[in-house]
Amino acid sequence: MKQETISSKLATPNDLQEEGRLIIADHINPLVADAFALYVKTKNFHWHMSGKHFRDYHLLLDEQSDQIFAMIDPLAERVRKLGGLTIKSISHIASLQNVQDDNEAYLDPHQMLSQLAKDNEEYAVRMRAAHAVCDKYNDVATASLLETFIDETERRTWFLFETIS
Repeated sequence: MKQETISSKLATPNDLQEEGRLIIADHINPLVADAFALYVKTKNFHWHMSGKHFRDYHLLLDEQSDQIFAMIDPLAERVRKLGGLTIKSISHIASLQNVQDDNEAYLDPHQMLSQLAKDNEEYAVRMRAAHAVCDKYNDVATASLLETFIDETERRTWFLFETIS
């Protein structure tokens, strides 16, 4: 997605080159959309968990959804600090997200946890790609945020992997 023309009233000063800032914003906005989608999917599975490990899985997914939700605002605000525009609506999220929704009436716990493990693993890959773009344009602040979020995402992947092994 190419950044839209930004109103002078929303212009944000930044010493990074404009071209790089907008390219970085175009790589971060899909991560914001994916965080929203992954949050909702994780909550969906949290709410619809069943089975003999219900309590453990229910609590794990609650913890993970809180962590995912906590990523959204810093990423979106980083886009604004770069002088870009960020997510505006549910349809905007849907147009940018890579995480696939799951609207099934029932999945067994193993299917839920497997999907989330894969989603988190793939999300880390996309964050690493965005990190490379940040490096190219010398944006250490966005890269630093991504480093923390990559580590958290790898931890979520690890925990989910261990539950399905």
